[in-house]
Amino acid sequence: MKPLIIANWKLNPSSLQDAKKLFGQIKRIVAQKSVRQKVEVVICPPFIYLPLLKGVTLGAQNIFWEEKGAFTGEVSAIQLKDLKVQYVIIGHSERRKYFFETDEIINKKIKKALDAKLNIILCVGETAEEKDANKTQEVIERQITQALRGLSKLEIQNSKLVVAYEPVWAIGTGNNCSIDQTMSSVLLIKKTIVNLYNRQLADDVVILYGGSVTSKNSAQYILGSGVNGLLVGGASLNAEEFELIIKSAIS
Repeated sequence: MKPLIIANWKLNPSSLQDAKKLFGQIKRIVAQKSVRQKVEVVICPPFIYLPLLKGVTLGAQNIFWEEKGAFTGEVSAIQLKDLKVQYVIIGHSERRKYFFETDEIINKKIKKALDAKLNIILCVGETAEEKDANKTQEVIERQITQALRGLSKLEIQNSKLVVAYEPVWAIGTGNNCSIDQTMSSVLLIKKTIVNLYNRQLADDVVILYGGSVTSKNSAQYILGSGVNGLLVGGASLNAEEFELIIKSAIS
């Protein structure tokens, strides 16, 4: 399994010119033979840039749970599929916090994404308050169980399921999660999926770490915590830094 490095640009860059420049820089990095053969790289830009960027695998940052209709401002799974988008982030902590997305909403989005055969990037992770209350295990088990509620093993196997462990207290804070803590969460994610389905499906799931990832700590996560890759936020907006992160995944 190739390491998977995903760039979540969030609400950046602020202009198409800057987006094309950054994308072009990353495209040249990904085109290098040493990178292309050993790492899978996905870029998740804002919706408006998706149809204008070609040459690197694309992901979306969100979807809606209906295919069409009177839902102003929303984007559907089939619309993304028509743009050749392959991945979609669902359940990011910023969506949960700022847009009040519940486990039920996340479950509905995952079902629509799977119907369109999009690859799911399901984000899970505890807040600082939940961590301090020793509720990390409870939170992760609940988020995964509810996100996949009503989905059969076959439905999940029709697309790639990626689970990104992103402790909310680590995102954008510089206070990244320790390798031991990350490894513990990886084992918990696998155990939860084994309990829901079976060992084979748990082994097939790609698990990422996200939260204050930089080129200084990326190799530690890849080599030492049991993850299969990284979900990178702010560091993915600097092509030179992102290149170092990508190359840290090459053994």
